[in-house]
Amino acid sequence: MITPCLPHQNNIQQIGYKLLSMLDFQGKKAENVEKTLVSACLWNDSIENKSSAYNVSPQTVRNYAEEQGVEVVEKLLEQVRKISLETLKGEKEIDISIDWTTKTWYGKPVEGLGSSEKGNSWNYATATTKHDGKVLLLAFVTQVNGMTKDDIVKILVEQVVAMGFKIRLIVLDAGFYTVNVLNFISQFNYIIGVPVGDVKVYEEFDGEYMTNSKRHKKDEQVKFRLLVYSREKIKRKKEKVVYFARATNLDLPKKEVLKLYNKVRSPIETSYRNIKAFLPFTSSTKFVFRMLIFVLAMVFYSLYTVFKSVVGREEFRSLLVLLFPEDLLNLENSLFNLLKTLINTIDLFLRR
Repeated sequence: MITPCLPHQNNIQQIGYKLLSMLDFQGKKAENVEKTLVSACLWNDSIENKSSAYNVSPQTVRNYAEEQGVEVVEKLLEQVRKISLETLKGEKEIDISIDWTTKTWYGKPVEGLGSSEKGNSWNYATATTKHDGKVLLLAFVTQVNGMTKDDIVKILVEQVVAMGFKIRLIVLDAGFYTVNVLNFISQFNYIIGVPVGDVKVYEEFDGEYMTNSKRHKKDEQVKFRLLVYSREKIKRKKEKVVYFARATNLDLPKKEVLKLYNKVRSPIETSYRNIKAFLPFTSSTKFVFRMLIFVLAMVFYSLYTVFKSVVGREEFRSLLVLLFPEDLLNLENSLFNLLKTLINTIDLFLRR
């Protein structure tokens, strides 16, 4: 039972409306818009579908999000950082993993905003760290056309450093393998995935390697330690040897480097799956709106991480309902109140 960890029901009236202050939309329909967004996240449903439950039109929700979304996003990100900072209290050095996830929609392309050439998707990049079994979100950026991979890495690293942390190790997947990224991360201890096709080493290898990018001069190339290892894969009842490569500046045995890469990087994939589990749907292709709902889903994920050790993700959803059993006749409003309770529960839980 995890209920004893939660505030007693008599204390609920004393709990502030933190989520409302985080969303902080202004206008006559602001509260209805906020309830719509929260409910859609909680149910992993569409904004358009949930809006009718709160007597507001889908277009009104979109208008509020598009006009005030930038300011609201900043407040939501601040809440995510606060939860992570409270959990990491006392930590000075951390290992971080940087990666991006793509959210694609089907419909009319949006020029100049999507990170894909056709404009049907956006990449959301994050920096995370794992602490006490929890994968914590530290930094966030939306990739748009014209933003380079090293731009993404620099922005995320700057956000992490601004939080007061020293980066002990930075880990990235092969999608970030460029000369400019390598030049930047060389100031840290790093491990980065390398496309085997780029280095063309198809055998077990542990040695020095230098990039040969045609886009850079000879004195701009980067030298690093290249590790190549194989793994057997069974495809259609036939075994095939597949090679993987990593670049690093660590002076550790090969097996330890590869193990460390997986240990630091793997959790970020899980975090994206859990974020998307709280991500609502919408027919809108507006940049601000889509960024807003993704960041709001990140807030839900951050709340979930606090209880991850004692409750699963779907149980976490159920917990939101079970906290107020007497309100189940009005389930939508019950869930909205429960979320406000849970957010403040996080503060009480972290201060224990």
